[in-house]
Amino acid sequence: MAAVRVTFLGTGDAFSAGGRQQAGYLVSATTSCLLDCGASTLTAMQRDHIDTAAVDAILLSHLHGDHFAGLPFLFLQYIYEQPRRRPLRIAGPPGTEERVWTLFRAAYRDLASRPLPFPLQFTELPPGEPWSFGSLRVEPFRVPHQETDISLGLLVEVDGRRILYSGDTGWTEELVTRSQGTDLFICECCYFETRLASHLDYPRLAENRTRFGTKRLILTHLGREVLAHRDEVDMELASEGLTVEL
Repeated sequence: MAAVRVTFLGTGDAFSAGGRQQAGYLVSATTSCLLDCGASTLTAMQRDHIDTAAVDAILLSHLHGDHFAGLPFLFLQYIYEQPRRRPLRIAGPPGTEERVWTLFRAAYRDLASRPLPFPLQFTELPPGEPWSFGSLRVEPFRVPHQETDISLGLLVEVDGRRILYSGDTGWTEELVTRSQGTDLFICECCYFETRLASHLDYPRLAENRTRFGTKRLILTHLGREVLAHRDEVDMELASEGLTVEL
């Protein structure tokens, strides 16, 4: 089987706690994809000397700025610094295409009014409907993060490896079910002392750690509470630029 690598480009929350970059994870495989594209994702790719041309698709868990606001800067990279001609596929929850174009127009109105030099293709991912692209197979499922708009967890299979990405979510038994048989579970962990219905906290994850059926669980989207209590955490915490080979 071909090697699959996952690079943790951004492991912080929306506030960039501890100076960490916002959410972004590069899955390098036969078909390579970004899991989310926070505002600082291009910065992180430049930091880690990653060839942005290698990205075939971008999978968005939800449409909060720290998870998709890096797209206009990536578009700029593909227009000016590393001209792109082949298509770029963006897949995300319902409403993704409209929100991405609205963001691009707000950030660079003149540029957004002209045709892009590469085809930009969108796919909506309704929860429960699998989607395939190249060697990627994605199973999106709804997670409890937003009251109205849809937030997704993503189970990604590529080149024989299975990766579960929680996106932003409160506790749901879906995480236990979906983690079974996975090679890697990238799981958000915003809080330590605080418990909310819309995000995960370390004590809740620690209570359930033996129930997750994954080979490796890495906590990310780390907030200031978790970072302040890191000496009390005995589960693996993501670090900026961490690369995992599956």
